[in-house]
Amino acid sequence: MKTTISTRLMHTLYGGKKRLGSEALLRLSCFVESQKTEGDTFVNKSGEVDLYYTSFGWLLSYVLGIDLSMEKRRSYLEKQPVMSLDLVHYAAYMRCVLLHRLMKEGKFRFLLGAMRPMPIRSLTSFMDLPHDDIWSPYTRFIWMSLLEDTQNKENEKKAVLEKLRSYRVKGGGYSNLRDREVATTNATVAALAIIGQLEGYKPIDDLFYLRDTQDETGGFKAGRGAPVPDLLSTATTLFLMGCYDIRPVRPVHDFIEAHWLDSGGFSATLLEDSSDVEYVFYGLLALGAL
Repeated sequence: MKTTISTRLMHTLYGGKKRLGSEALLRLSCFVESQKTEGDTFVNKSGEVDLYYTSFGWLLSYVLGIDLSMEKRRSYLEKQPVMSLDLVHYAAYMRCVLLHRLMKEGKFRFLLGAMRPMPIRSLTSFMDLPHDDIWSPYTRFIWMSLLEDTQNKENEKKAVLEKLRSYRVKGGGYSNLRDREVATTNATVAALAIIGQLEGYKPIDDLFYLRDTQDETGGFKAGRGAPVPDLLSTATTLFLMGCYDIRPVRPVHDFIEAHWLDSGGFSATLLEDSSDVEYVFYGLLALGAL
């Protein structure tokens, strides 16, 4: 049975958890709990309850062993306007549904139930897609992950791989927009993850292009024009390279450590001093991918 992207992510998060001592874990867990509401949902940077952030919060709660009320989770899910969500938030909603089941049923019963495909909306039903493009690497990555999580098949495998070529940049890497001259980390990671999941994780030129974009600080930038490396780009690149079983050129631990704040959370860049559950996810993912 093929290992899904979500399973790979979960294993990497647990790897990050194992790297931390009891004091560091407590500090991290306390920050995650500080982002939780009375309804066991999670807030965004503005302090507002947010479905996207709740998906990160529930995942971290499961990995870190933070208790969440089954009834509060169920109530929150029942209130979601499922048919009007955009693709990103619909994927977050489905991730929350699966995490709710996992926490409710336990791993064994959850895996038994997960053997059957779950009904989901069609990709063409979404009016709001990333970059307004049904074929962009980021859109297809989200969709592929959603299909995997719900035990549905990608029926357009050949078309997906062919369409990806339109987003490849001549100098190496991918863009989320067609016929561009500059690659972005987000698009390159998404494209290489799709290729890896559909064709197997065999080293290819664009992977080494991505590896060689590493900054002298150890981090990775969102793109060539970005002023500083960021934790999201670094975590996702390290995770992807781990899937392909290659290592970064420079050490990364000090870069990750520098983004860990006194609050217990992780900052997006060294230019910021605030955090949220999304960046705790990326911090733990980066640690697990070392």
